[in-house]
Amino acid sequence: MAVSVAIERVVKVFGAYTALKDVSLGVQPGELFFLLGPSGCGKTTLLRCIAGFYRPESGRILIGDEEVTARPPHRRDTGMMFQSYALWPHMTVEENVAFGLEMRKVPRAESRRRVGEALELVHLADRAKARPNQLSGGQQQRVALARALVIRPRCLLLDEPLSNLDAKLRLEMRMEIRRICKQAGLTAIYVTHDQKEALSVADRLAVMRDGVIEQIGTPEEVYRAPVNRFVAGFIGEGTFIEGRIDAREGLGVRVSTRIGMLRAVRAPYGVSAGDRVTLCLRPESLCLRPPPDTPSDNLLRGQYSESVYLGEVAQHRIGVSSADGGAPCVLTAVELNPVAGRRREGEPASVWVPPEHVIVTPL
Repeated sequence: MAVSVAIERVVKVFGAYTALKDVSLGVQPGELFFLLGPSGCGKTTLLRCIAGFYRPESGRILIGDEEVTARPPHRRDTGMMFQSYALWPHMTVEENVAFGLEMRKVPRAESRRRVGEALELVHLADRAKARPNQLSGGQQQRVALARALVIRPRCLLLDEPLSNLDAKLRLEMRMEIRRICKQAGLTAIYVTHDQKEALSVADRLAVMRDGVIEQIGTPEEVYRAPVNRFVAGFIGEGTFIEGRIDAREGLGVRVSTRIGMLRAVRAPYGVSAGDRVTLCLRPESLCLRPPPDTPSDNLLRGQYSESVYLGEVAQHRIGVSSADGGAPCVLTAVELNPVAGRRREGEPASVWVPPEHVIVTPL
């Protein structure tokens, strides 16, 4: 049965270094929750605190209604999947999967049944007698996942499980992990530094930096409404432009920037005229073929400085003149299904940024 997980004001210190700084979050039953951030941000440390490998200096960890802060790992009913799959090379697939059940003294008939169910879930029932060196990287990853699932954990913990796979296999396994977790009805907490992985798989995610959670939300919320420049830059790409709010317009603002006045239909609560802010313009939000009736607001003119044709998309860099006479502001734009392919350097460009796609964050 899926359970909730609660982290309450957890602090973890290693010598003079504070890895987790008063971290709190809640994971709902059956939720696939991602911890996302750059190397050294504290995401793996937090996962290991949940697993019981580290004990925090202060704070509480609850799995379901039970506090487990001081419990050893084997008494938390969590399944852990590491970056290295750590399969026993001399054992078959089914023996590897059954290992945790043997340690728990599960009767042989029950163990055989549960191993079969776990291998069916990860689509490896036909490889039960194979050894790890006879499997592909993706299949080994599935064995490690089955081994974590077979003990029927209350919570599944995954520490960058796809990092050892090549790019094609990572893409294939993203949705497989989501399918397996949802089919098994598991609460899962998943650590990664891969933004695309988190956006495509997570129900919700937390972005971490320097031992602190910067933002928690659905992938759509975090991508479209980041709370600060760090989150906006870490989740996806964008051109950042500093400016000053000229006026509020309902929930939106008009912002004076070095490339002109830009409107946004949403702005953070509490910002007002005169405040300095940072605008983020996502590459996919820039319209390279403005319709004839496009309003003059957010219409920018410049020149193509670089263009890369990739078949289904083209990536363009466009220099927009700066009103203060400084260096041009270079925008990055993505064109879907490009007809013209590459653009010539110096070719004129008109770019429109819909106000609903302008992201405003505090400076």
